[in-house]
Amino acid sequence: MAWHGPDGRQIYYEDTGRGDTVVLLPGWGGSITDLDRLRRDFASGFRVIAVDLPGSGRSQPQPRHYTASYYLDDARALLGLLDALEVEVAHFVGFSDGGENALLMAALEPGRALSAVTWGAAGQVVASPDMLDRLAHLVDEPIDALKALAAYLVEAHGVHNARLMAASWARALGAIIDAGGDVSRSRAKLITCPTLLITGTYDPFCPPGLLRDMADAIPRGEYREAPGAGHDVHLSHHGWLLATVVDWLGDH
Repeated sequence: MAWHGPDGRQIYYEDTGRGDTVVLLPGWGGSITDLDRLRRDFASGFRVIAVDLPGSGRSQPQPRHYTASYYLDDARALLGLLDALEVEVAHFVGFSDGGENALLMAALEPGRALSAVTWGAAGQVVASPDMLDRLAHLVDEPIDALKALAAYLVEAHGVHNARLMAASWARALGAIIDAGGDVSRSRAKLITCPTLLITGTYDPFCPPGLLRDMADAIPRGEYREAPGAGHDVHLSHHGWLLATVVDWLGDH
């Protein structure tokens, strides 16, 4: 267990294994414990730096007030962690918001990225006003795809703080969408490392067409679909995802 950064903004991470470095990033509101199965398997052949995103898991601040610049802020904070750990190059692997950060980090510092692998990340935010409203109220009225996340937020942060986080996050996403929805899509040509984008057939947040478009925009981008999966590919298709990602990392 280790921490990086000043009080009130400390980032929690765990550093295990040996070999080429993999930076493993969970989704918004989640924790590195969500990816424990992947982390254990990676650690047999890689050094794995698993990081809770700012404001999520054990990282601060909590509850976090999200702004429209939070993706860029987080990517820079995570690169700062790698600077502190003297990690010159790494594979960036992430789910959902962790995947968005992985892509943005690869765009901001192309020379640092050996490869990038994501699932449930598209380089841009696309959501209807109705979906944003559902995200804002996910603690009290979660849709099926978000029930597990809602339960985790309440358990980890308490009902009051979980509500504040969700409402703030939804407002930030709305502001990003109003500005065009860009996270790393406009920087796709700067992502020069081999990049694999994965999504589930029925992912409500990152539909296949959106992922294909982003993969086509990345010079060395590839796209794969997890047949029949939704957003949480690591839960519903763990074996498939593990084999796909390990094979990919081994080749790159």
